[in-house]
Amino acid sequence: PFALVDRILDYEPGQWAIGRKCVSRNEEFFCGHFPGQPVMPGVLILEALAQTGAVAALSLPENKGKLALFGGIKNARFRKQVTPGDVLTLHCELVEQRGPVGVGKASAYVDGKCAATAELTFVLTEAP
Repeated sequence: PFALVDRILDYEPGQWAIGRKCVSRNEEFFCGHFPGQPVMPGVLILEALAQTGAVAALSLPENKGKLALFGGIKNARFRKQVTPGDVLTLHCELVEQRGPVGVGKASAYVDGKCAATAELTFVLTEAP
């Protein structure tokens, strides 16, 4: 696993979380995406959003020691390229949970402009 969130700025357990990712030119994924024109892969933006949402879900006392696994992605939209030097602000609001399955509405911003949105499904499971 790899951490794609540098810092959690704020959160409300079981409700929402806001994180930050400072996108450095030294990120390994820039080596091949794309040579001469580095762009953060959209799937990694989604992973950063999921990691932010996991903070909200896993911060509830009843979820202590559990893992949040990806269950699905719906309606992912990429509106702005994320490049070295950008600071991503990551928002994820948990909007539904039934048993171990939950849904988060997530958005990533650069300089106040929306870079990506998605609906993320997660599944909580016991840690091994």
